Amino acid sequence: MKKLILIFIFLNFYILAYNQVIKGTVLESKTNIPVIATIYFNGTFAGTLSDQNGDFELDISKNTSLPLTISSIGYYSVTLADFSTDKPLIVYMTPKVYEVKEVVISSGSLVKRRRANLNLFKNVFLGTTSNARNCEITNENDITFNYESDQDTLKAYASKPILITNRALGYKITYYLDRFEYNKKDRSIIFAGNLIFNEDLATKEPHNEIYERRRKETYFGSRMHFFRALWADDLESAGFSVKNSAKKYLWYKDIVEDSHTDSLNSQRKFLKYIESLSIFYNTRSSKIVFLKKGKVYFDKDGNFDQAGMYISWEGEMMDQRVGDMLPYTYIVE
Repeated sequence: MKKLILIFIFLNFYILAYNQVIKGTVLESKTNIPVIATIYFNGTFAGTLSDQNGDFELDISKNTSLPLTISSIGYYSVTLADFSTDKPLIVYMTPKVYEVKEVVISSGSLVKRRRANLNLFKNVFLGTTSNARNCEITNENDITFNYESDQDTLKAYASKPILITNRALGYKITYYLDRFEYNKKDRSIIFAGNLIFNEDLATKEPHNEIYERRRKETYFGSRMHFFRALWADDLESAGFSVKNSAKKYLWYKDIVEDSHTDSLNSQRKFLKYIESLSIFYNTRSSKIVFLKKGKVYFDKDGNFDQAGMYISWEGEMMDQRVGDMLPYTYIVE
């Protein structure tokens, strides 16, 4: 009898573990040609590659609350917020079409212009914090600019994923850029993409204590910290306060909309309010301005919709760009 019980427990454990593996195929949208792509959870170390037939398998047991992202060179990334392990996924990818006139960077004036564009791009993309200044893009030549329309708006394109070494926080990152526009007049920013953390330098370098200290300093008061505290209805003890334009304090019930539980039993929540929100953390202040639908998805790991289509940021949190990003698996010790 005991043996039967043990066998039953083992089978259930095996079935549960198996159900946490997602399978699928990645194809080009128009031709159905298989695509070799990276399948990963945006902002984590968890990912895999599809094979020459476009097929893939990925263990999702540790990241069930995060959207699944599929990226490949020459294609726009696809993000799936709601997916199931019950049946294989079929993912269709759309090729990127760049309306960029070929410009040969040879003359002194164009070399100078490209250098200025690249410096501006890095300041906007990576940020200007001390962490950002310690980041290096190791494949800058894969980044191009639209020289015909950059008088008012700088548009950047990346023919390959952008490779970043963050020497301040101790990470190596691959960033799949889908869109980048910076308006020089009003300083408005639109950039969209997804990233996967490739390597944690703290696991093999002697500076791990320095990395951990800097990560903690970066985390506290960050967007990730805010959304994690908001999810747990723990803003006050985490050190945050939220006010509306009338300087009235707002609480969880005032700004959070709970939603359904999806097929992976992950609850969905949305930050929502009728006007902008002011966020305070110690002496730091930031502001969230709602756009279009007026709400933004977020989860317990601190992940939120960062495409710039639903909210924009002002103040301290606006300055936190790619150079200040931490993996969603990051835990303060």
